[in-house]
Amino acid sequence: MSETTHRRLQALIDREMQKRHTHSLLLGVRSRDGRIAFMGGGGQASVDSPYFIASVTKMYTVVVLMQLVDEGRLDLDAPLTAYLPAGLIAGIHVYRGVDYSRQLRVYQLIHQTSGLADYFEDRPPQGYSLLEEVKQGQDREFALADVLAMVREMPPRFAPDARDGCRSHYADTNYQLLGAIVEAVTGDSIGTNFVARIFDPLGLPQTYLYDYRAPRDGPQPLAFYSGDQRLAIPRTMSSFGPDGGIVSTLADSLAFLRAYVEGELFDRRHFRRMMARWNRIVFPLQYGYGLMRFHLPRAMTLFRYSPELIGHAGASGSFAFQAPQEGLVLAGTFNQIDNPGRPFRFMLKVIDALS
Repeated sequence: MSETTHRRLQALIDREMQKRHTHSLLLGVRSRDGRIAFMGGGGQASVDSPYFIASVTKMYTVVVLMQLVDEGRLDLDAPLTAYLPAGLIAGIHVYRGVDYSRQLRVYQLIHQTSGLADYFEDRPPQGYSLLEEVKQGQDREFALADVLAMVREMPPRFAPDARDGCRSHYADTNYQLLGAIVEAVTGDSIGTNFVARIFDPLGLPQTYLYDYRAPRDGPQPLAFYSGDQRLAIPRTMSSFGPDGGIVSTLADSLAFLRAYVEGELFDRRHFRRMMARWNRIVFPLQYGYGLMRFHLPRAMTLFRYSPELIGHAGASGSFAFQAPQEGLVLAGTFNQIDNPGRPFRFMLKVIDALS
């Protein structure tokens, strides 16, 4: 990569760092042909800083699920009761007087078409959402049983596969349940599965599932912020697990993305199902099977070309996407939970700078 390109990308980071509520920023970019290989940071972050990838973790969870499908140990079309006790999920989905809990299927969790309430962002009848508590700096530990207890107090958004699966409601609840399915099928924790199936095979030495009870030597994950308030929530971060608990670095994240995009982690034929239908969640963001798609309509760009981005973002401002047309993968984080659209605007600037 030329020195000019490197300076151009670092200048983008430096300009972003001048904006309000910006305390750290990481960006990694690699091209399919190898001509572009950039990692840069700003503020409190250096290129080797570990950071919470937040909901990008969902991509890793889906990798494990697809591997289990390849091994003949998991059926995506099976009901949850094929893998989880009926008593565990009883009453988690009661919509307009009908209990759909036993009808929920594995693929509906992956595709966010279950209609289940989101234990993280949805607000219970009394009190604040967990996200609002996090923004206030409250820290608490929870397990799957606690998650499902919260969900039982919240109304589902719709019946499973409403409108023939064309509706998605983004719910971290779905991936908490998927993590439990992985553990039930394999007999091992989700963290052990991540290590054995992804971290070790790909050689990702700085990637791990966060657990405040088992501190690691070396640099700790970058803190993230709500506005200018530094958040210290180790118990909460340890509880996210399969829906948002992985810590990684730029180098490891880019290595994972490359392997994912090139079909090294599971049978490539799964991509047909994973990307066959994109359901709108928040305009212009769409959801597939454990993947987000961001693509601005032509009317919003004065009919100029706009890149398609496929991957995942997290509430902490983390991002991990491929731009298929440009042959690029991009990863990084803003460590800021108050501006979820910012990573997408930033990635578009990065791609524009490279074009």
